[in-house]
Amino acid sequence: MAINSRIEWTDSTWKPVTGCNKISPGCDNCYAERLAKRLKFMGQKNYSNGFNLTLHPYLLEVPLKIKKPSIIFVNSMSDLFHPEVPLDFIQIVFKTMGKASWHKFQILTKRANRLRDLSNQLFWPHNVWMGVSVESNSFNFRVNALKETAAKIKFVSFEPLINSCCKTDLKGIDWAIVGGESGPGARPMKKEWVTEILHNCKTENVPFFFKQWGGTNKKRNGRLLDGQTWDEMPAIYFA
Repeated sequence: MAINSRIEWTDSTWKPVTGCNKISPGCDNCYAERLAKRLKFMGQKNYSNGFNLTLHPYLLEVPLKIKKPSIIFVNSMSDLFHPEVPLDFIQIVFKTMGKASWHKFQILTKRANRLRDLSNQLFWPHNVWMGVSVESNSFNFRVNALKETAAKIKFVSFEPLINSCCKTDLKGIDWAIVGGESGPGARPMKKEWVTEILHNCKTENVPFFFKQWGGTNKKRNGRLLDGQTWDEMPAIYFA
């Protein structure tokens, strides 16, 4: 089933894949890993394998059963382009998204090279927003790989932002999300790193969404940037 989400930039989540493994510093304090272990302890059947990658074929057609148009974040507890997810499974996910044309789907990956390599073997509907996660300038190659795909809407999630991304080239990008790390062991996010991205967004006319300052108490720290809430969305959001 799709589950209503408290993530500020989406409506609900759809998880035909769960589980992942860490591949870069942005993964160090992974919220999904913590939550998966908790859900396993609670006896949730989809997390009987904990945070080991697991496919759930019985969930592949869930969006078709949801009639109210929604923004749906795909695999919030995994990475669709993980090397252990077979191409034919990914293709079925994309087929479902194309058939559920009344929804908008958001996908995020850190496996940008596999995304690029498989792009020509996927059908890219107009209602699919494809994004990559970038935590510092060291991972700007993910943005470059995203630009080489056939995705109609391309976005970058700078979350958790753990260092400067001032060199990220946002030309050709349709949306940017920025967020600080939250939860146990959260690393601090400097304001200058946020304003660098905001400046680049204004230069390239990219909608800017500021999700949170994060920290061990993210509610207290809030999501105001210079007294303003930034909830900008891609133009297709209003279509």
